[in-house]
Amino acid sequence: MPNPYIPHSSPYSPYQYTPAEEAISKRSAEVASGDKKSWHDGGRALLLAVLVLTAQLCGCMAYVGVGGGFSVEFIHRDSAKSPFHDPSLTSYDRVLAAVRRSTARSSGSPGGAVSEVVSAPFEYLMYVNVGTPRTRMLALVDTGSDVVWFKCSNGTAGPPPGAPLSAVFDPSSSSSYGLVGCRSDPCRAIYGTSCGADSFCRYRSTYSDGSTTAGILSTETFTFDDAPGGCVGCRDRPQLQVARVSFGCASSVTGKAFRLTGNVGLGAGSGSLVNQIGAATSLGRRFSYCLAPFFVNSSSILSFGGRAAVTEPGVTTPLVPSAVDAFYTVLLASVKIGNSTVVPPRRSPVIVDSGTVLTYLDKGLLDQVVAEVARRINLPRKQSPEKLVDLCYDVAGETEAWAKLLPEVTLGFGGGAAITLPARNAFVEARKGTVCLAMSAVTDDGPAVATIGSIAQQDFHVGFDLDKRAITFAAADCASSYSSSTTSVSL
Repeated sequence: MPNPYIPHSSPYSPYQYTPAEEAISKRSAEVASGDKKSWHDGGRALLLAVLVLTAQLCGCMAYVGVGGGFSVEFIHRDSAKSPFHDPSLTSYDRVLAAVRRSTARSSGSPGGAVSEVVSAPFEYLMYVNVGTPRTRMLALVDTGSDVVWFKCSNGTAGPPPGAPLSAVFDPSSSSSYGLVGCRSDPCRAIYGTSCGADSFCRYRSTYSDGSTTAGILSTETFTFDDAPGGCVGCRDRPQLQVARVSFGCASSVTGKAFRLTGNVGLGAGSGSLVNQIGAATSLGRRFSYCLAPFFVNSSSILSFGGRAAVTEPGVTTPLVPSAVDAFYTVLLASVKIGNSTVVPPRRSPVIVDSGTVLTYLDKGLLDQVVAEVARRINLPRKQSPEKLVDLCYDVAGETEAWAKLLPEVTLGFGGGAAITLPARNAFVEARKGTVCLAMSAVTDDGPAVATIGSIAQQDFHVGFDLDKRAITFAAADCASSYSSSTTSVSL
C-alpha cells in the first residue's frame, strides 16, 4: 500500500506520553533491567536471533541454516478463518467491499501517508506467537509498511481502547521481553521515534485519517507456526523461533481500523520483519506469497528464506529506487491488450502490494488501456457499481463463460519481464452480471501511487528478494499451495 506512516516528529524530539504509555514504560523498564534484556544507548545494538525448528509432539528437531526457511498461513480477511468473515455476504458483496477498501487504502496525499484506515483497508492476516510464554496474536500483514507493532497492556492498566483483553500482549508476563535504547539502529530505523527520560525509544505513527499507534519500542521472541507439510510424520506442526525482534509495544491505538492485535510490516524498509530476519539469520531478506483467488475457499501461503524461492517457470524484474523506503517498486514498461501495445507516456514506476485490491495506473496510461479494451469487447456497457471503477460490461446470462469473452492483458516490466493476466486477473465481477476492468486511475484527490494490486496477483507465485533487488512472478495454482481444513477463529 502507499506509505501509511507520517513522521510525527524527528528522532529524539520531545513527546508527551499518556498515563498508559508511562505505566507500560515503567513496568517494561523494571522487567528488562532486572535481567539485562534492554538495548542500551552505547554503540550499535546487536540483533541476536536464534532459529530453532521444533515439533513439540514428535521426535524431529532441526536447525534452520543456509537454504532453510518457513511458511505461515496467509489468511484473507473475508475467509471463514478470519474473525471479519461475514457469512451473510455473497461473493459479489465481498468483491465490492474489497474494491471499496482498495479505493480507501489508496487515497491520500502524494507526499506520504495514503491509507484511509477508518475503513479497515487490509486484506491478509497472519498469526504470530509473541513472548515467553507465547501469546497468540492475529495481525494484518502489510507489504507497504516497515513497522511491526502489537497492542500491549502492562498487566494492570488494561488493554488499549477498543481492544479485547485477549487481543493484547502483556510484556510483564514474558521472560524474553526487552527494550530498545534511543541511540540504537532499530530506534533510528522507524519514523516518529523519540527518546524518553529513561533513554528508551518511543515510537508514534500517524495515519492519514488521524488514527495513531504509539508506545515503546521493544524486543521480543516471535514464534511462527509452520504451515502444514513442514514436518512430515509429526503429529503437530513445527515452530520457528526468532529472538529479539524489534517491534512497537503499542499502549495507545486510535482509529476504527485497529480491530486487530497489530501490524506485521513486510515492506522494504530496515524495520520490517523480513529485513530483521535477514539481518539476524542465514535465511536472507526474501519472502514470497501465492494468493488464492477470492472466490476459492482456501488460505494462501506466505514463505520466508529458502522456501520463498519461486521454482515455477517465471520472470524476474529489478526493483527500482522508490520515493518511500517501504515500497517494492518496479518499472512498468508497457501494457498489451491482445496484439496492441500501449506504452506509458512517461516513466511509470509501480509498487507491488498485496493489500491493495485494484491495479492503479497513471491516468494518461489508463485512458489508453481503457480505450483499447473497449475497442476489443463486444458486450453491452453497464454503469460502474458506486462509480468505483471506469469500465464495466453486462455479462448477464454468461455465468462462468464471461472470462472467455474478454481479452488477456500483458504487463511488461523493466528488464524485459512480462506477465500475462488471464481475464479473471484483469477483470472482476463486482455484481452478479456486471464485470469491470479491475483497474483505476492515480489521481490528485484519490490514489496517490501506481500499484499492481492483489486481483492481478491472484494465482501468481510472487517472490520478493531484497538481497537481489528483484521481484519474480510465476503462474501457479495458489489454492493448492495451502491445504488444511477450514476453521473459524475469533479474537
